Amino acid sequence: MAAVLACGPQALLSHHSAAALWDIRRAQPEDVRRADVHVVVGSGNGRLRPGIRVHRRHDHEAPGRREVDGIPITHPIATLVDLAADIPDGQLEAAVNEADHLKLVDPEQLRVAIDALPGWRGVKRLRELLDAPTIALTATELERLFLPLALEAGLPIPQTQTWLDGHRVDFYWPDLGIVVEADSLRYHRTPFKQASDKRRDNAHAAAGLTPLRFTHGQIVHEPAYVRATLTRAARLRQRAR
Repeated sequence: MAAVLACGPQALLSHHSAAALWDIRRAQPEDVRRADVHVVVGSGNGRLRPGIRVHRRHDHEAPGRREVDGIPITHPIATLVDLAADIPDGQLEAAVNEADHLKLVDPEQLRVAIDALPGWRGVKRLRELLDAPTIALTATELERLFLPLALEAGLPIPQTQTWLDGHRVDFYWPDLGIVVEADSLRYHRTPFKQASDKRRDNAHAAAGLTPLRFTHGQIVHEPAYVRATLTRAARLRQRAR
């Protein structure tokens, strides 16, 4: 808030700082070198101050000014476009997915909106990402790491973050009847969550599906096991059909 106020009444928190406040991108090790607070202002406004990185553009409030915790901030669409000019592809895809997961903006809405911002840095790169034939929506970084393993195992691109048997699932292959959940340490280590996971798996099994569940350690440190399990499960389902 101090950084925004220091840059004038029309200033907005932006770029990496906005992404952190929206909670769509976690801090990365390389972010240490750019620890300044990012603020966007109208052209010609905003004085240079230590600890503040000022960005200037005449349409800085497009596609709409927002507030989080009382702090004026760029719209999630503008935040993602700004990030697209400055972070790797994997991190950008994860940020888009997180924004969708948090219901800030869905990819279809984002794709339409960026066409109205042709002069913004990051638009071209974000458009290429959204138009890529292999993009799949994943809610977490762990799920993003899992998807390439599934493709390497020979499975087609799945449906992601879809509702099935009354539950939102991470990955679903309707033609194979396979459901996969990626379990992070943060969200799946409590007894209550583990019991809930069992109920979800039982619901899928009772519906005639094959539920699979992989842990954080397996996805990150045992990719061969994950690929082999997916391959075997897919073969068994194909034989059953």
